[in-house]
Amino acid sequence: MSESRIAAQLYTVREFTKTPADIAATIKKIREIGYEAVQVSGFGPIDPEELKKIVDDNEIYICSTHISYERMRDETEKVIQEHHLWGCKHTAIGSMPPNYRNEEGFHRFAKEASEVAKKLSAGGLTFSYHNHSFEFEKYGDKIGLEILRTESDPGYFNFEIDTYWVQHGGGDPAEWIRRVEGRIHLLHLKDMGNRGGQPIMTEVGEGNLNWPAILEAANDSGVEWYLVEQDTCERDPFESLAISLRNLRAMGLK
Repeated sequence: MSESRIAAQLYTVREFTKTPADIAATIKKIREIGYEAVQVSGFGPIDPEELKKIVDDNEIYICSTHISYERMRDETEKVIQEHHLWGCKHTAIGSMPPNYRNEEGFHRFAKEASEVAKKLSAGGLTFSYHNHSFEFEKYGDKIGLEILRTESDPGYFNFEIDTYWVQHGGGDPAEWIRRVEGRIHLLHLKDMGNRGGQPIMTEVGEGNLNWPAILEAANDSGVEWYLVEQDTCERDPFESLAISLRNLRAMGLK
């Protein structure tokens, strides 16, 4: 188990994780940067046993995963077995399937995903939902993310708030972290800058988000893992991961 609570989200380096050899080299590099944990996401096919050997050899911990909702729903037992092999208890979906992205779909997904989450919980895993900005579209007097919060089962359906995408949708990241207090094991950290009037993704601490408020809310709300993810990088993505880690440590996060 990692002593640090900061992890690298592997989607950031997805162009370098297409083969088992790529994955091994990338995990080694991430460990050398200083990360002690990763969230598995966005890489090419690899046998679960081989992935376990790679992370064990590099003394890096799989703290959580991103897998498809369909896999969680249709291959629940296999998902549970893989996570037990890795010693990982947290899994999340990276995005809502497109067929649910309407008013009726949000209500339906809250109920259906809660049932999937219950099955995962019976196997010792947590379920979390990762937001983008489309969840901030209003349906009547509620945005989609609020429908999920109020109509899902709070005992099983958790949230993986993404700081950038909340801001992109017009929300306040710190406020949303507090709104799901007790239901947020995982937090996605990415910053937002501005160029030519357009939002851009930046390394944590290099943009305009209110990090003191975000980190205070995360601490108060029970966040276990702080996951550094940058979908697009203007420099080498490994350098971006290093900058974010350095800045988070300077902010007092370990």
